[in-house]
Amino acid sequence: MQVRYGSLGRTGLQVSELCYGTWGIGKADWGGGDDDEALRSLGRAIELGVTLVDTALAYGEGHSEQLVGKALRASSETVHVATKVPPKIGGWPPPDDAHVDEVLPADWVIESAEASLRNLGLDAIDLLQLHVWSDEWVGQGTWPEAVERLKADGKIRFAGVSVRHGDPANGARLLETGAVDTVQVVYNMFEQHPEDELFPVAREGNIGVLARVPFDEGGLTGKIRPGTEFPEGDFRNSYFAGDRKREVAERVDAIARDLDVPVDRIAEMALRFCISDPAVSTVIAGMRSLRNVEANARAIDAGPLTDAELEALRPHRWVRDFHAA
Repeated sequence: MQVRYGSLGRTGLQVSELCYGTWGIGKADWGGGDDDEALRSLGRAIELGVTLVDTALAYGEGHSEQLVGKALRASSETVHVATKVPPKIGGWPPPDDAHVDEVLPADWVIESAEASLRNLGLDAIDLLQLHVWSDEWVGQGTWPEAVERLKADGKIRFAGVSVRHGDPANGARLLETGAVDTVQVVYNMFEQHPEDELFPVAREGNIGVLARVPFDEGGLTGKIRPGTEFPEGDFRNSYFAGDRKREVAERVDAIARDLDVPVDRIAEMALRFCISDPAVSTVIAGMRSLRNVEANARAIDAGPLTDAELEALRPHRWVRDFHAA
């Protein structure tokens, strides 16, 4: 079992194609799991060659970052850390009429980065990402000044943005300016739309792409069925509200038929789909258990899907935003 590596765009950071996603281990929005299990899974991922961890100040109000820092101190391997600056005001995303200096003012970006450094126990963050972005903000605001100051002070190495669900082209204008080194975007067998506008711009500018939500919050694991229940407080109760579990299950069954694989291989195929586009540098997968870590590493080891498999998936594009509803 061998995790594969490549460059995170123009950063030059050599990162594994599999990135450990830590939203789930923050525990605030996901039911189940515990810190000891999270630390074991992080440690196993690092043993298997994962060299990039994606976290955020907002994940459990810093709890996720603290666990990442603990895992890194327990390992002698070189592991790169990406984290994110939350919006100062508003939700996810902030109000449409909010100015970028209300959401991501320079002092807030610096304050957040320094809080993340304390949580992680690091001297420098490899990649600091803005956790929300709107292309209406291009050329506006003081956040670039904060990024330059943090770089000059040696507190961060590179900067990027994480773009929201439901807007296929959001981020493309920013990438064209060259103001950031990476972009993180939802990309999976349902949400294929970043291929249309965002990925071509990223390739042109050698911008690193971090693909997130490869399993559609669990929908593309084959385990979400009409009768599936989630713990109280788990965000998936709203994400898969109403008749969505049935609709997702039917669509996943159709994908399995078209790929001629059993439903229990859909998670593997979902990860392999994400690394099949050459624009993608790494795919972020949440994996709170040792079982999931090892399954995801095996999937990456199997490599990209074939051209025939990718062609079979094109009709399964499904543009929707369950987070917004």
